Formats: sequence, C-alpha cells, structure tokens
Amino acid sequence: MNKKISDLYNSGNVDEAVKLLIKEIDSHPKDTENYLQLSTYLIEQGSVDQAQQLLEQAQHLVKNPIDLAYNLAVCYYMQGDFDKAIALLDQVPNDDLTLYQKALVYFKLGQHQKALAFALTIKNVDEKVKELIGDIWLGLGQLEDAEKTYKSIPKDKRTAKIYFLLGITVFSKNRDQAEKYFNKSKQMDSKYYQQAKNQYGSILKLISDKGKKDE
Repeated sequence: MNKKISDLYNSGNVDEAVKLLIKEIDSHPKDTENYLQLSTYLIEQGSVDQAQQLLEQAQHLVKNPIDLAYNLAVCYYMQGDFDKAIALLDQVPNDDLTLYQKALVYFKLGQHQKALAFALTIKNVDEKVKELIGDIWLGLGQLEDAEKTYKSIPKDKRTAKIYFLLGITVFSKNRDQAEKYFNKSKQMDSKYYQQAKNQYGSILKLISDKGKKDE
C-alpha cells in the first residue's frame, strides 16, 4: 500500500488520493497493490460499480489475478451477486477475512448451516463476527444461542440493531425485558427501529401468538 496516498485519503483528501492512484496504475499497470488500494477506497466511498469494473479489467493485466479475488468478491456481494462472490472466495485461502465474507454470503443466500460453519471457524472473534453469528443463530430459530451471542457483545459496543434483536430473542419468555431492549434501540436510532419493527413485525406476531397458545 502506498503510505503517502493512504495518509492523504485518511486525512479526507479522497479525490486527490484517487487521482494519484490512477496515475500510479497508468505508470505501473501490472502492480496489484495499486488496484487493491484504489478498489478499497472506491468501495468505501460507495462506488462499487467502479471498483468492480477496475478489478475485472485488472485481472487481465496483473501476474496473479487471484490476488484481486477477495476485493472483487466483496464487490459482487455488495451488488447482490452472491453466487459469483462465493465462486471467487472459494479460490482464496481461508483466513479470517475470507471466512467472514463466506459466512456473510451464505447467510444472505439463506444457507444458514453453511454460514454458521464458516463463522464458527473464525479465530479472531470481534464484535462484527459476534453480530453475524448472532444473526445466523436467529435465522436458524435458535433464540437462546442468538441471545447469548448478542449479549457477549460489550454494552458500549452494542448498536440499535443489537438491542432490537436482543428484544426479539427474549420476546417469548420475558416481554418486559424485550420492551426495554426495543426502547433502547429506539433511543439510539429511531429510524432503524422503525425499519426493524416493520421488517420483524410478522416474526414478533408469530412468537406472540405461539406464547398465547402455550399459556
């Protein structure tokens, strides 16, 4: 990675950093690192189309196209082309980053058992990984496992999403606690709370109806 350009980018001079990287690529079209750095910046700035196009063109220029596979897989994932993303990720060695991305893609594909298998293999388990594992458990209907995983995220690192999903995990057994979690989510991000309420409304109704039948 070009440190001078990286410092420029990190200090907020995004356009200048991108221009310099384009110059570097023009001067050294076979240098993989420049493509990786530029595609990362483009992805971060929301220009996923451009990043994908850049990497697809670079595949024909660099010595080892496989070195571009992870970034290109991220582009495909963000574009919703999950099958292409998985096909590329299968060519990349299974480090923590790749395992996380595979788990994420399989989760989006609805293949929760496969997603869980990859997620549980990740060695460095941070908050982002815990959140994904919690999401997968929830997708599998394993509410207690989901609750336990979400709760393992420190309180100061929990987002509105985490609090809302914690509310779902305890809704059937402790309605008061669930409401506290929902209220916390609403306080943190009312816009997300409303979206989540609409998204998970049918699930909450199912849980609620099941609770009434069990009474």
